[in-house]
Amino acid sequence: MASYQRPQITPADWAVKGELFLNCSCEVFCPCVVSLGAHPPTEGHCHAWMGIAIDEGHFEGESLAGLNVGLLVDIPGRMGEGNWKVAAYVDDTASDKAYDGLLQIFSGQAGGTTGLFTMLVSEIIGAERTQVLIERDGKRRVIKIGRKIQGEIEMIDGASEDHPVMITNSKYWMGPDIIAATGLKSRVRDYGRVWDFGGKSAEICPIDWSGSK
Repeated sequence: MASYQRPQITPADWAVKGELFLNCSCEVFCPCVVSLGAHPPTEGHCHAWMGIAIDEGHFEGESLAGLNVGLLVDIPGRMGEGNWKVAAYVDDTASDKAYDGLLQIFSGQAGGTTGLFTMLVSEIIGAERTQVLIERDGKRRVIKIGRKIQGEIEMIDGASEDHPVMITNSKYWMGPDIIAATGLKSRVRDYGRVWDFGGKSAEICPIDWSGSK
């Protein structure tokens, strides 16, 4: 997308189940999860990448299962105050209809769970089809988008070895159950952004989103 106009919500029949994980510029642990975006990020701004692995899903009858999406997110202040700048990287195996549908979902245009993005996102600085590699291995999550985003995070161990630190029953936009994690090797190099989130706050969240006409 070379230019951006704030989209109007056009409700669509879509659903996405899978997992979203991210690494941001906050010190551990990001305050947005509990404050629901009302508390300032620990650095005053929020820079982040997000990875979305879609296990099941569709958009207007087109399958989204097995597709990966990456997002670059630049938020100047409190998450809840908006003015997000976002770039989207969509799996290069996506069909034309799936690609367009995913852009509608992640811009908020398709309504439903992500409809609030139409109020929060002020600019989409880019969108492209590219290889988005995601690895989910035990406590680790990895995303690789060429040399643009190379992220690796790891869950924070809890009192029980088989149960990481997490927040449950939240009203956070991603989902009610958020696993706390920490960035390991985590770099962003695109759209003039040069970020390094090693040692910074990270999150992992099962997602079950949908919209309906």
